[in-house]
Amino acid sequence: MVKKSVASLTAADLAGKRVLVRADFNVPLDDQGNITDDTRIRAALPTIQDLTSKGAKVILTSHFGRPKAQVVESMRLTPVAKRLEELLGQPVIKCDDCIGEAVAAAVNGLANGQVALLENVRFYAGEEANDPEFAKQLAANADLYVNDAFGTAHRAHASTAGVTAYLSPSVAGYLIEKELQYLQAAIENPQRPLAAIIGGSKVSSKIGVIETLLEKVDKLLIGGGMIFTFYKARGLSVGKSLVEEDKLELAQALEAKAKERGVDLLLPTDVVVADNFAADANAQTVSIDASGTHRSGRDHDYRRRGLGGGGGKSGRGGQNEPHFHRRRGQPGTAGRQRVARYCRPR
Repeated sequence: MVKKSVASLTAADLAGKRVLVRADFNVPLDDQGNITDDTRIRAALPTIQDLTSKGAKVILTSHFGRPKAQVVESMRLTPVAKRLEELLGQPVIKCDDCIGEAVAAAVNGLANGQVALLENVRFYAGEEANDPEFAKQLAANADLYVNDAFGTAHRAHASTAGVTAYLSPSVAGYLIEKELQYLQAAIENPQRPLAAIIGGSKVSSKIGVIETLLEKVDKLLIGGGMIFTFYKARGLSVGKSLVEEDKLELAQALEAKAKERGVDLLLPTDVVVADNFAADANAQTVSIDASGTHRSGRDHDYRRRGLGGGGGKSGRGGQNEPHFHRRRGQPGTAGRQRVARYCRPR
C-alpha cells in the first residue's frame, strides 16, 4: 500500500520546510467565473491543514481545464485561491506563474504555516510532456513533495511524476492514501459479484486501469467520452462525438478480453445528443443505434441493460469513477446523476 504518506511526517520534519503539494483544483465554474462545486478543494484541506499546523510553508499547484500550453485568462486559478482563503480561514498568496523569479520571491516570503497557490501548470507545454527541465523549475522552490491529486495521479506529468526526481521525500497526501486504502479493500476482499464503473474522455488514458479491472471484476460499466470509441469499434455511427481513431483496435481487443474472461462489459444503450455544448443546446435522448451523424453525444443511459436494468443491480461491490459528462449546466448530466444515486450507500 502507501509506503510513505504525509501522515508519517512530523513537525520536526516539516517546520520551516517548503512543501510542494500537487492538488486537483479542476473545479467547475459558471459563466460568471464562480465555483459551482468546491468538492475537490475541500478534499485537499486535510493535507493542507496538517502541513500548516506542523509549520510547513505550503506551495499548492494544480491544473485547470485544457489551456493547451498557453495562458487562458478564464483558466487561471484565481477563483480557487479565493475559495481556499474562505475554507482555510487564512490568506492564500496567489502567484501569477508556476515557475520563475516571481514565484521564487513569493515562496521565499512565506512564513511557517502560510500557503501560496501557483498558477495553472498546464499553461506550459512542459507539464503534460513531463519535460525534465520544466519539472526541475517547478521543484526548484520546494524541499519536499506531496501528491494529493487522486484524479490525475495516473498521468505521468511534470507536476505528478517529474518533480519526484528532484524532491525527497515525495509522499502521498491524505486523499490519495484514503482512496488507495478503500480501493485495496474493495479489490482484495470484494463482495461478489463485483461491478466497476469507469469514465473518462479517452480510452488511451485508461488502458492500464481497464486491463487491471478486467482481471478483478465481474461487470465493467464504461461511461464518459470513451464510449464513442467503443461504439465506433463496433461499427456504429457516432456523428461528431469524441473518438480516438487510432484506438479502435484497442477497444475491440479490450472487449475480446472481457468476453474471454467472462466479464460483462456494459456500454450505455441510449445517449443524449446535442448540436453544441451550451446549456440551451438542442438536445434529445436517442438509442445509440439512432444517434445520427451531425450531432455529438453528451450523456448516456444504462436503463435497458445497465444500472436501471439487470446489468448493474446484481453487482454488490462497486468501484466508481463517474466522469461522465463535460460540465454541470451543459446538456448531459442526468446519466451521471442516475449512476451516482444508484452507487450511494444504502
